[in-house]
Amino acid sequence: MFYNYFVYIMANQYRTTLYIGVTNNIQKRISQHYFDSVNMKKSFAGKYNCIYLMYYEGFEYPKEAILREKIIKKWRREKKNNLISSFNPKWENLNTQIM
Repeated sequence: MFYNYFVYIMANQYRTTLYIGVTNNIQKRISQHYFDSVNMKKSFAGKYNCIYLMYYEGFEYPKEAILREKIIKKWRREKKNNLISSFNPKWENLNTQIM
């Protein structure tokens, strides 16, 4: 199945800070996070260097993706960690998989 929208989780180098977002172009969004980090933009991801893709989930419709993002954002850190670990057990950088 082809997905038009994605919920994704980015992390910093030490995996201590997570950024959760939704997009319709995940490759472009990853590049934007990297650009913001390198140029020290004031965005959350730029400020905390969240440039490593840890998790992503595809959706056909934007409302589904937005709802899922809101749900994940409300979770405690432990539950977010479990979600990432179930998808990416070694917490490896997935940027090259998606690019």
